[in-house]
Amino acid sequence: MTFKELHIIDPILKALETQGYTHPTPIQEQAIPILLEGNDLLGCAQTGTGKTAAFSIPIIQNLYKSNFQGRKKIRALIVTPTRELAIQIDDNISHYAKHTNLKNMVIFGGVKQAKQTANLRQGQDILVATPGRLLDLISQGFITLKHIEYFVLDEADQMLDMGFIHDIKKIIAKLPTQRQSLFFSATMPKNIVDLSRKILGNYQSVTIKPEQATAEKVEQAVYFVPKKSKIKLLTYLLQTNDVSSVLVFSRTKHGANKVVKQLAKQEIIAEAIHGNKSQTARQKALNNFKDGNIKVLIATDIAARGIDVSKLSLVINYDLPNIPETYVHRIGRTGRAKASGIAISFCDREERPYLRDIEKLIKQKIKVINEHPFVNDEEAAPTEQKQHNKNPRNQQRRNPNNRNRNRNRNRSNNSRNKRD
Repeated sequence: MTFKELHIIDPILKALETQGYTHPTPIQEQAIPILLEGNDLLGCAQTGTGKTAAFSIPIIQNLYKSNFQGRKKIRALIVTPTRELAIQIDDNISHYAKHTNLKNMVIFGGVKQAKQTANLRQGQDILVATPGRLLDLISQGFITLKHIEYFVLDEADQMLDMGFIHDIKKIIAKLPTQRQSLFFSATMPKNIVDLSRKILGNYQSVTIKPEQATAEKVEQAVYFVPKKSKIKLLTYLLQTNDVSSVLVFSRTKHGANKVVKQLAKQEIIAEAIHGNKSQTARQKALNNFKDGNIKVLIATDIAARGIDVSKLSLVINYDLPNIPETYVHRIGRTGRAKASGIAISFCDREERPYLRDIEKLIKQKIKVINEHPFVNDEEAAPTEQKQHNKNPRNQQRRNPNNRNRNRNRNRSNNSRNKRD
């Protein structure tokens, strides 16, 4: 099937052709007809399956065909959890709407609002926003939602994980009851389903199960390494492998900054992206990474949402996540759409339970790489072997000196018993 067969209008088709889009992805093929008919939609699909085009193309088409006259008003609202993802969505909409007369913009926190409010005064058709800045500008009177015809809540599961549930409820309360609502999430736990029922009217559902799970199409490996040696291993891999772009995941903001500084000592240029960085610094680092000016980007999980780099060479889990699903999202950065990828994880002793949970979730054993300069025999041994080694009886069997000491101790005890 082609986009033309989905009855996409010529201005959008022309833009899609420029972007190199010829055939819709499964979620686009299923979602676009539903949305063009004006139905609400509950969509469940993994990151990298083409969700943005699935919801933005129908919105652009419907707004364009409505031939709205007069001063532009915000008629479509897309709410998403992170600044990076909001910017990415807005960029995509700009590409898709290039040959229409529609105007779109993005707002987010962490930067001064003057430029954003100036753009709002000029009139916009489509607004992409993060929850906090949206509510802030609504309270100041710069934004009204009374003209909204299309509402999209994207990455809903991440939105709830980040604690935005109350903000989302406030936004929903300000929307017109007559609207088309779209709800997208990578997972559908009970709290997500309950929230969708509050947002959606008489909706249709689209669930896209990838032809091949992310964990199956990404080549994975794990290095057992002491925590203190992780930076040495990272440096070694970066220096001995010819990779054009590497995304490294750190569990904490402080850890990300520390890795950047330690790599710099080895003359490896890297930048960090996390919540404590200003929006300007985050966007600069992301652009440098996408443009190839730097080949190593250190990111925390929250900041990594919205990082969409084509042909990403390698993902490295410097710290294993304590939530198994997060691991799948991380390695999916290098397994976009139908592409394959490579993901490497570092695992110290304390992270062994995380590894077991991950392997249970993905239903496969991750290949262990034991041959590297910083392998530690104790760290590299399987957990079961460690427990076996900790058993005193096993230690006695393995160590003849232990047996001799125990034998002499027993003789001494027997002699003492006889004297007593």
